[in-house]
Amino acid sequence: MKNKSNKKFRKYPPVRRAGKLRVGVIFGGRSAEHEVSLVSASSIIDALDKTKYEVVPIGITPEGEWISSHEALNLLKEKKRYKNKPKMALLPEPTKNNFITITRRRLILSQKHLDVIFPVLHGTYGEDGTIQGLFELANIPYVGAGVLGSSVGMDKVITKQLCEQWGIPGSPYIWFLKNEFYNNQRNIISAIEKKIGYPCFIKPANLGSSVGISKASNQRQLIESIKLASKYDRKILVEKSIENSREIEVSVLGNDNPIASVPGEIISSNEFYDYDAKYVDGKSEAVIPAKLPSSITQKVRELAVKSFKAIDCSGMARVDFLVTHRTNKIYFNEINTIPGFT
Repeated sequence: MKNKSNKKFRKYPPVRRAGKLRVGVIFGGRSAEHEVSLVSASSIIDALDKTKYEVVPIGITPEGEWISSHEALNLLKEKKRYKNKPKMALLPEPTKNNFITITRRRLILSQKHLDVIFPVLHGTYGEDGTIQGLFELANIPYVGAGVLGSSVGMDKVITKQLCEQWGIPGSPYIWFLKNEFYNNQRNIISAIEKKIGYPCFIKPANLGSSVGISKASNQRQLIESIKLASKYDRKILVEKSIENSREIEVSVLGNDNPIASVPGEIISSNEFYDYDAKYVDGKSEAVIPAKLPSSITQKVRELAVKSFKAIDCSGMARVDFLVTHRTNKIYFNEINTIPGFT
């Protein structure tokens, strides 16, 4: 849960000590990661202890409509019609702490306030600080990073720049805006080939789940990959490929004094850990704990906590690294403030 102890001016509604805590689990959303969010939400709802928590499912459709019912998850998964279901809205008003139901004739204020919200919205409009800002306005406690940590963690370029300042090693990179590429393609390609070379990875700066990410081994593939990434974001990141490396992931939990889990290794079913390898073919494997030398295990855990602090994260995160096979050299890859619970 987001730590708000340093913001004493906020007053939250008293949490009920008797009975269950009412947890609003928000999922779906307008992002390209909508489908992944539904899988994550299923895992979280199943894992929540029903003797302690009353789960309130809140689905956001790809069009941005909010629906709240125990059918919400199945409605979104099966893409069933939800036009006749009551629509919901969260008031950005700090004294209500609950939702309103929108009907054809009137707005109905719910009599049940939420004690805490668990956002399970991957990508834009959910992991980037936007919905966290709404929770702040509504004065409802929520799980995960705050507005700043969420927005910074979502932007791979800003994250890399901050990590550089904190002395966290990463692969060489170049970033540019989509319009700069289309207006000056020759110079940008030349700069990439000079500084980064091939093979390289091309990524939308503000998206996750490997959506829009490609690996290029020549100029033709590079241009095609940039065009693909530009469909998802105005800011494009190109990174040098760290060949013969292992995908290492570390979970971090906490607020001012976060702790890191043991590292895990992802054995991808594809050349790199792309969307299909993560969510489609079901052939990728996780090795936990990762078989690393103890000194490298300790270093990776230290760097995970360091990167967590670098972006002012809180609550939880998953930090991804690349570790080379022969030399065990460590490279920071990215941080996920709402990791996939898949």
